[in-house]
Amino acid sequence: MKKVVNVLSVTGLMFFGAIQSTFAQEAAEESKTFHQELKQRFIEGGPEFMGIVLVALILGLAIAIERIIYLNMATTNTKKLVANVDDALSSGGIEAAKEVCRNSKGPVASIFYQGLDRIDEGVEAAEKAVVSYGGVQMGLLEKNVSWLSLFIALAPMLGFMGTVIGMIGAFDAIAVANDISPGVVAVGIKVALLTTVFGLIVAIILQIFYNYIVSKIDSIVNSMEEASIQLIDLLVKYKK
Repeated sequence: MKKVVNVLSVTGLMFFGAIQSTFAQEAAEESKTFHQELKQRFIEGGPEFMGIVLVALILGLAIAIERIIYLNMATTNTKKLVANVDDALSSGGIEAAKEVCRNSKGPVASIFYQGLDRIDEGVEAAEKAVVSYGGVQMGLLEKNVSWLSLFIALAPMLGFMGTVIGMIGAFDAIAVANDISPGVVAVGIKVALLTTVFGLIVAIILQIFYNYIVSKIDSIVNSMEEASIQLIDLLVKYKK
């Protein structure tokens, strides 16, 4: 046990010495562009885990961009829509209001149409249709968001796995060389740290998109619920 502790202590000292020497060497070299530095670090991290982390980033960004575009298209001016439906009910009745909903985009207009289409069966039937179709629209808004959360959790775990494997490689190099020196352990430790850093960067980027998407969904859902209540009030007034 004492031997293992001594080996770990010496490895830590060698590791910090390697970091200091690396910083000194980088300070002496000419400054590189951000793109060149990123490319170099990516190559040094190894293609196995760095490639998987990159795939997680690409897929996560693709889902995030698709959701953002869909949610922006689903965002409508609910107050204006409610006012137009109210005017249509007053002037042309149910069919005129349904025409307004057909000509409007977004989940709120679709929910309104379903409620107006069931008004002949009574206000309660229209309310049930609004509630049921509201659940369907909510599911469409949240589509593929769970995959985005998966990539957020997967990226740092892949980085940590690369860290563990890199440390194992460092200790294997020590065992083969039968010597603890910065040159022996630096490569494995560098790979371990780079995979962790890139995994965390990917998770942070995707987490920002995820929080924006969730807040956007909550805003649209709140608008849907408020507009649905207003629609039922309009239908009650219309029936009277």
